[in-house]
Amino acid sequence: MRNIFENKELEAQFQKDGFVKIPFISPDEVAQLKQMFFDTLPESGGQITSSEIEINDEHLISYDFTFIDKNSDYKRKVFKIISDYFKPHMDGLLANYRPIIANYIRKKPHSGEVPLHQNWAFADERKCTTISIWCPLVDSTVANGTLQLVPGSHKRFGESRGPMVPWELEGMKNEIIEKYLIPVETKAGDCIILDDSILHYSPENSTNELRLAIQLICVPNEFPSIHYYMDPSKSKSEISVLEVSDDFYMEFNPWKKPEGQKIIKKIPFKYQPIDEEMYLKKMKQPPFDKPRKGLLNKLINVLSSND
Repeated sequence: MRNIFENKELEAQFQKDGFVKIPFISPDEVAQLKQMFFDTLPESGGQITSSEIEINDEHLISYDFTFIDKNSDYKRKVFKIISDYFKPHMDGLLANYRPIIANYIRKKPHSGEVPLHQNWAFADERKCTTISIWCPLVDSTVANGTLQLVPGSHKRFGESRGPMVPWELEGMKNEIIEKYLIPVETKAGDCIILDDSILHYSPENSTNELRLAIQLICVPNEFPSIHYYMDPSKSKSEISVLEVSDDFYMEFNPWKKPEGQKIIKKIPFKYQPIDEEMYLKKMKQPPFDKPRKGLLNKLINVLSSND
């Protein structure tokens, strides 16, 4: 498995916890990125609504998120702005990563809870690690809905993550939120770099002020982007693995079937919900990208490496 960071200490901490928190951009850059959010906001096409995609409101989100904006040109502009500002700070910090998705995330006062989740898998996570750089543009606190994570939960649950794929931890969400999360309060301009497979959550912004943050999702340069898709109108026993370009996410509506993408393979899927006993057992096991010991597990490793 290749490194994520150039720095050995950061690499070791990341491998252990699934995230690191570090200083990242300057106060001037924070102010400029905040102003650019408001300057470009009139170009937004607005967010996708339940009436447009014929699904229940419970599947939508209660905060503003560039990724589900209806104007692809606006998404591309935001991507360029954020990528251009972040790239000088990524060089020398990360071991050859490229950005594929950029988001302004706006939590309005008294709203914006983000359910417990894992980010989608954007590459083959048995062979590499994709990351999110999460950078608040205001001081992020428990009161205004800072990021909360389960340390060490990366690479232990849900390998084939994507829209419409049932989540094995759905029935455990409340228990995990109540028992296992830690809040990570973060100063404006600092960032949390997290493994996209780590369990994370953020509560609503309970203050009277806007909470604005940036997310930049990155994949290793040498790995192609992939997308896991399950067609909800068909059998839920199979997932399509799609090879996609980095531009795919500029046009993509996560609640609709992706069209015109190459199917690399189809993999069997069986929904197996996890209870607390199994959750705790998995948390003690090695991550799914690490070699397993024992004769049977060695065979599994060989088969997995040939996928």
